[in-house]
Amino acid sequence: MKRKIGAIYYNGKVGIEEQEMPQLKDNQVLVEVHASLISPGTEMSLVRKLREKPWPADSVPMQFGYSNAGIILETKGDVKGLKPGMRVACMGGGAAQHADYAAVPVNLVVPLPDEVTFEQATYLSLAATSLQAVRRTDVKLGEYGAVLGQGIVGNLAAQLYQLSGARVLAWETLALRAKIAADCGIKSIDFVKNDPIELTKAFAAPYGLDFALFAFGGNAETAFMNIKKCMKVSADGHQMGNVVLVGGCRIAVDGGAASGNLNIRVSSRTGAGYHDTAWEYGKDYPPAFVQFTTQRNGRELIALMAEKRLNVDALTTHRLPLDQIGEASDLLVDHPDQSLGVILTMKH
Repeated sequence: MKRKIGAIYYNGKVGIEEQEMPQLKDNQVLVEVHASLISPGTEMSLVRKLREKPWPADSVPMQFGYSNAGIILETKGDVKGLKPGMRVACMGGGAAQHADYAAVPVNLVVPLPDEVTFEQATYLSLAATSLQAVRRTDVKLGEYGAVLGQGIVGNLAAQLYQLSGARVLAWETLALRAKIAADCGIKSIDFVKNDPIELTKAFAAPYGLDFALFAFGGNAETAFMNIKKCMKVSADGHQMGNVVLVGGCRIAVDGGAASGNLNIRVSSRTGAGYHDTAWEYGKDYPPAFVQFTTQRNGRELIALMAEKRLNVDALTTHRLPLDQIGEASDLLVDHPDQSLGVILTMKH
């Protein structure tokens, strides 16, 4: 029996490959995948780059995907109570792929309650990326913050900040993303058509911003200079607060008084454990010392979805079958103003 799996080709085209079913390793589960979510940022940025500068034509197609959901068919080894027939969400590059079957390490699998659909669960990996960024921000109830970019990660981070008790203003230029943000209870401004400094200062008056999250890719130097002018200022004239970079953007940081006493932090991945092979395959960290692993983040996010406190449904703009992964990718690359959450569905 063979499985179908999404692949990126040397020239940035995306299609389907067939290969043998994965053989389970110890502490893995085999999942019959029912839905997966394409990442508009990480995954499609590679597609864009290859369309501009292809790899050699004989390059091996790159299988991709890192967030899917389905039903466990088989288990092997110590899988911590996971059983065939259980509905689960899965994370992990090289594991939770855009495929109709996937072999996933135990600690990257989160059980689903009845209240969470497979489509909702596909947002888990990007939601965990957002949650890790929120944790890196060290946000406190009553603080004011700006989230630059309302893609999936920026939107979910803004929702999580608000759940933490912060007041959030989003910066976004695409009308579709601004509308989706509004549907999720997030106030946004078009920071190109309007003066973002004036509007943000008015939003955070009289305090100034306590934090800012950069959730987009590309050159962010101008945006960073503007954000610095919106941060809270100490009596001695220094900007203060936390600036967190979760998107693949680049900023220029000048030392000394030029950047005041800002804390500039980078946030990566979904929480502790991700890409630690020993942890992914079942080894746990001492919970008293490592509080929020990728697994714990995942369980909390699924609980928030089940409680209807984290809105992922509003982010879904398109659903296409796995066989149309090429069209789905073209939609995200060529029409970012018309698409955001593009879910692939599998029939079994």
